[in-house]
Amino acid sequence: MKIQPAIETALSERFQPQHLQVVNESHMHSVPKDSETHFKVVIVSDAFADKRLVQRHQTVYGVLNDWMQNGIHALALHTYTPNEWAGSKEAPASPNCMGGSKKS
Repeated sequence: MKIQPAIETALSERFQPQHLQVVNESHMHSVPKDSETHFKVVIVSDAFADKRLVQRHQTVYGVLNDWMQNGIHALALHTYTPNEWAGSKEAPASPNCMGGSKKS
């Protein structure tokens, strides 16, 4: 099973997000072609209301724990309430990889 759709399903079931974007950013890193090791997640959900950023991230990590232990090397999380998202509707861009053979 591919990791990206599994992540999308798990997060959708847990958070019923108004917006969910799971981006495989592995190609930006020093990994073999077609890897699924580096992801960016943008998720907008009412479930994040009244939660600090660290609590939001802990909740997402809890849902994705099995993948974090078995395959995902890096996970960039951007968690928003609907009101927060309404003000921006755009998550920050991911930085370029500076490790391994991608180092300049």
